[in-house]
This record gives sequence, C-alpha cells and structure tokens, in this order.
Amino acid sequence: MDHVKSKKAALEFASAFAESLGSSLTQALASPVSIKVLDRPDASSNKEKPFHVRLTAEGSLHGNCFVELYEPQVATLGAGLLDKPAADFDAEHADALLAAISSALPQLTASTLQEYGEFSLTAEHVADLAFGGMLIVSLRASISGQPEIPVALYFDNKLLTDLSSKAVAAIAIDAENVPADTVNLKLVMDVELNVSLRFGQRQLPLRDLLELASGSVVELDRQVDDPVELLLDGKLVARGEVVIVDGNYGLRVTDVPQPVMSHFTR
Repeated sequence: MDHVKSKKAALEFASAFAESLGSSLTQALASPVSIKVLDRPDASSNKEKPFHVRLTAEGSLHGNCFVELYEPQVATLGAGLLDKPAADFDAEHADALLAAISSALPQLTASTLQEYGEFSLTAEHVADLAFGGMLIVSLRASISGQPEIPVALYFDNKLLTDLSSKAVAAIAIDAENVPADTVNLKLVMDVELNVSLRFGQRQLPLRDLLELASGSVVELDRQVDDPVELLLDGKLVARGEVVIVDGNYGLRVTDVPQPVMSHFTR
C-alpha cells in the first residue's frame, strides 16, 4: 500500500470526522467546539488510561477506525454532555461521549457521499486494544475556556485500502457513458494483464522480518471468512471467495466496488 496515498486519504477522512464531531459536540454542549487535524502524529506521551470507540464502516467502505481519547478528558466531556459537575471517569461519561460520537456519524456519511459513495458507520466502546501497524492521525479538540483535548484516529488496513483506492461517487466512471471516440480500448482488448489475489497484509518491523525462518507464522489483518481482494497493478478491482477450479485456485467474485472500465478511462 502506498504510504503517501494512505496518509492523504486518512487525513481527508479525519477532517470530515473532525467537522462532524465538532458540530455534534457544539450542539450537545451549547458551546463552540472546534476540532483540527494535525499533519503528523502527536509525539507527546500520556500516562492516563485510554478510552476507545470503534467505528465500523459497511457499504462502499469496509473496515474499522478507532477513536482514542483518555479517561480524564472523557470525564470532562461527559460531565458537560450530562450537564453535571465534573467528576472522576465513570460509565455515564463513556455512554454520553459514545452517544455524541454516534450522533455525528450520519453527518459524516452524508458529507462524504460524493467522495466515497453510500456507506454506514456504527460506533461501539471497545477495550484492551493493540494498535500495531495501524496508521495514526492526531487531532486536537478545543472548547472555550478549557485545555485542548488530544484525540487520535487509528485506521486499519482494510479501511485504508478502500479510502486510498477509491472515492466511489467522485471518480467512478460509468463505462457505458464513455464516448467511443474519446477512449477506444478495442485495439488492446487482447492484451493480457497480470492480476493478483491478496488474502491480507501486515506491517512488520525490520526486526521481525529478519527473524523469519521456515515454520514462522505471520498473522494477516484479514479473518478467515473475510473476502479476498483481486488487484490490478496494486489497485482493488473486485472482492470475492476463494474456490478450487480443476485443481487450481480461483476467485468467485462477490463485489465489484466500481466499474472495471473506470480503471482504464480515468
């Protein structure tokens, strides 16, 4: 996966999330809330216990994005959302913030319809997460009269692949509407192209790569029942199920994210 393209795609999604969540919190707190996206991950350390919300995308986008805050900041936001005096973090604070994030998601999906197509997002509180290999985008939330609140978004590879390889509604071209005198592919229809199947991927530190030996097991980011991906020159063309055809591996296509012709007519 192209790291530069992935980072750009993640930053664009994070900007839309920041705008939607800021609007939701502004309405709920009756006080202006602005959330800005930082160009690079925040290097400052925080020893407080983190609080995580998983956003799961279904539809034209698939995968997960994890929202990270810290319990003291969640308690501050939660107290404001509940209109109660400040107190130590508890389940009420967590539920209040989760509700505010959930209320921001319809605006997020609506505002990015042109870029990504139609998809849904659901939010749930999750605990004891490990984020090895995920791309991180740092944000800062500002509320009048209060210290800035650090927020981080972690993107899994499945969501990053979709975000970076397609903005469905914005760039998909209907092959039937491509003028024949503009792009004529008939002359190259018999040219053979190399396609590959991707069962999953994993980012590994150099240390682990150097320790690979016969018998080593590398865990991928894809579950056994998740669809595999058909790639053309590194770009996602289709998803499907692995089958056996005359003793060879094959792919039964179950999803074509955008018209295949659009890969040749842009």
